[in-house]
Amino acid sequence: MRPLTVGLVLTITLIGFSSLAVETILPIVSDELGGVSLYGWVFSGFFLGSLASVIVAGGIADRRGTLLPYAIGLSLFALGLAIAGTAPAMLVVVAGRLVQGIGSGAIIASTYASIARAYTETERPRMFAIMSSAWVLPAIVGPAAAGFIAASSTWRLVFAGLLPFVVLAAALTIPALRTLGAPATPGEGGSRRDAVLVAIGGGLLLAGLSNPTPVLAIALLVAGAAAGVPALRRVTPAGTLTGTTGLGASVLVRGLLTFAFFGTEAFLPLMLREARGLSPAIAGVVLTTGGLTWTSGSWVHARVAPKLTSRAIITTSFALVAIGAAGVLAVLLDAAIPVELAYLAWAVSGAGIGFGYAAISVLVLRLAPAGRTGATSAAMQVLDNLGTSLGTGAGGAAVAIAVSRGLSVETGIAAAFGIAIIGGLVGLAVSRRLDASRPSVVATVPVIPEPSLALDR
Repeated sequence: MRPLTVGLVLTITLIGFSSLAVETILPIVSDELGGVSLYGWVFSGFFLGSLASVIVAGGIADRRGTLLPYAIGLSLFALGLAIAGTAPAMLVVVAGRLVQGIGSGAIIASTYASIARAYTETERPRMFAIMSSAWVLPAIVGPAAAGFIAASSTWRLVFAGLLPFVVLAAALTIPALRTLGAPATPGEGGSRRDAVLVAIGGGLLLAGLSNPTPVLAIALLVAGAAAGVPALRRVTPAGTLTGTTGLGASVLVRGLLTFAFFGTEAFLPLMLREARGLSPAIAGVVLTTGGLTWTSGSWVHARVAPKLTSRAIITTSFALVAIGAAGVLAVLLDAAIPVELAYLAWAVSGAGIGFGYAAISVLVLRLAPAGRTGATSAAMQVLDNLGTSLGTGAGGAAVAIAVSRGLSVETGIAAAFGIAIIGGLVGLAVSRRLDASRPSVVATVPVIPEPSLALDR
């Protein structure tokens, strides 16, 4: 299984580098191509594509094996890199990221299905730990390297430079997946139609939020709600959208947590560049800070979880994420505050999401009805991706509205941060409804994310 292990780790590392690199270089891309109004769509497009494809690809993997969805996913990921790297306009970058997201979701689904089939129960915890560690190197090297390349050469090279690693990942992984073959007992798969409808509904809602024409904006919002809300109700446990049941509230807080965290992080490099004039490489280091403290927070959770209730852990997580977001907002609003506070504040947010992210997974699996753990986990992943999409999209809409009305980009970013903070405070309130008992068994392997490695992200 060594080729499979190396291939899967390389693939996840590749996705991690791409994710953090895009966050770092996007201010430069926006400067060159224009279209700052589409800034948030670069992230939302990725996550909406991933949201739909992870369910579809998971169903294919359960029925036909993991080779097909992995190969298609990796091909689409590479195509998305090529599209974004050669884009003549910001809208084409968004299209490339959408294709990348669809590919990423398929890769993640096939990766987790492969681990379930290729490794024994005693081997899986170690494999998940290895997969989590695949995010450490991108967090340390990715932002600074991407910023340096973009500033010294061209941002297009950041996308192109990842393509050879796609070929290497395919060469290592595809032969190993071929040996697995099709599953002995094909599964039924998830509700692919509903997953696609949720993604379409989310996209229409975000389009409505940023549309300057009131009548069209209202029409898009109504269409988005009509398409997405009923489908979302069908793929989530009862009470999720209102947070009125224990399991429903547990699934909902996952989406609120990603909304608050990524709704802030997506605009951090842009803020540091626009408000403080930092270079892309230096601004990108803030992503490294948050990524490393996320890892640290995950390990802290693994150690203290037996001593604390899930409610205590998750409410603390939301409080730390909100405090960190408020800190970076303060740096934006007051030039007298040292810029170093932004890095410290984001370290606090990173520790917060690391502390609570795995705790939500543990709680959801503990509350899931017998025989419904797979469906419940999928619902949590849908909320995870949807929260990220709406958080980055709502922030992007705020920036677009500010620019369209002749206001500064900084004003739009401040509004984006404010929206994310409100999401964190709502999550803090909902988290107080969570189960207050201590679990008898707690996962000991920390989970480290990506923009959709939230699949236990």
